[in-house]
Formats: sequence, structure tokens, C-alpha cells
Amino acid sequence: MNSNAVIDIKGLNHYFGKGELRKQILFDINLTLKAGEVVILKGPSGSGKTTLLTLMGGLRSPQTGSLKVLEQELVGAKKHQLVKIRRNIGYIFQSHNLLECLTARQNVAMSLELHSQYYKREIEQKSQEILEAVGLGERINYYPENLSGGQKQRVAIARALVSHPKMVLADEPTASLDSKSGHDVVNIMQKLAKEQGCTILIVTHDNRILDVADRIVELEDGHLKRTEIEVN
Repeated sequence: MNSNAVIDIKGLNHYFGKGELRKQILFDINLTLKAGEVVILKGPSGSGKTTLLTLMGGLRSPQTGSLKVLEQELVGAKKHQLVKIRRNIGYIFQSHNLLECLTARQNVAMSLELHSQYYKREIEQKSQEILEAVGLGERINYYPENLSGGQKQRVAIARALVSHPKMVLADEPTASLDSKSGHDVVNIMQKLAKEQGCTILIVTHDNRILDVADRIVELEDGHLKRTEIEVN
């Protein structure tokens, strides 16, 4: 495996259902993501984008082929191994998944509380710093109900990046945002991840944000089409 590869996928197939209801969703996927690059995975609805993302993120067990994340083979991996891998990954979803009963800072702090090496005061400080970095320094004590859609998604970005993950997986992060908010959110994600040397995979069919990518990969009917190079 390329030592610079964060994700290395070879001959990956995936199926839903069993017996006569068994349906193949992904077909012979081969893909490598390198450290520090921003890759956009695009394709029509139902093409298998989210399935592939959840497999990469250790949220679903891969069935056949090879899927290595940070040099750890996930095909055949035990549950505790998947949990260990997930600690190195930040997740951003279409719906920000913030807890309404917690402030912005508390929502971000939850991500750090999964890591035993951080003390309470350090968690508070890091949570505040990352919220300031995404432009929410004046709203750290706001609850989600008092934040706009773009601000909520910034909190979700802060939560994903605060623990300095090796990779961030974002599933349609701009789907519920207007054009400017969507671009702002992705630019923040790109800037922070570049500073941290983090790999980003963005699943989207939002053509307005393609310019942030180092590379664009297209999935159609479960098949990976040729990789396009996006020159910035």
C-alpha cells in the first residue's frame, strides 16, 4: 500500500439484502485517497455514493474485496477495530445532527470527550478556538435553534475537525444551504483541513462547490467512472 494513502480500495463490491432480494450496490471499486487532498465524489441520487462513504468511514462493514483505512483492513474487521478507526475520522452530514439541548461549544466538546487524553479545561479551550476559526466566536453559547442553517453546519464542521482527524467524510454538506452559505461552509472545511493536513472526501451533486476539489471522482449505478483532475 502507498504509505501516503489514507484510503486504499481494491475490487470492492457491496450488496444489500439476502437470497432472492440480494442486490449489488457497488461494483469493483478501486480508489486511493492521499493524505491532505480534497476529493469530491459526485453522481446522481441512488448511485451508491453514501454507501461508499459509510464503508470508508467504518460505519458499515465492507463485504468483499479490500478496503484499507490508515493501513487497517476493514474487510473482515471486528467491531472494536471499526470503532478504533472511527476515532480518526470526522463526519459531517447533510443534516448537521447537532443536539438541540446543547450549546454550540457543548456540541463541539462532545467530539473531544471521546478522546481520553483531553482534560476538561483543554476541551473547553479547543472547542472555543475551533468555533472562532469557523467564524462563530460570538455564538459559542448559542443553542442550535438560534443559529441559521449555515451556522449550524459550521458548528458541525468545527465538531468534525476539533480532534484533528486524519480524514473528514462529508455527505451532502451543502444540500440545505443557499449558494453563498454552501460555498462558505466548504471553503472553511477546505482551509482548516489543509492546515491540519487532513484528507477530505465530500459526497455531493452540488456543482457549485466543485472548484474546491483537488480531484473529482464520479460514481454511476455503483460503478466508478474515470477520475477527473481538477486544476486549482
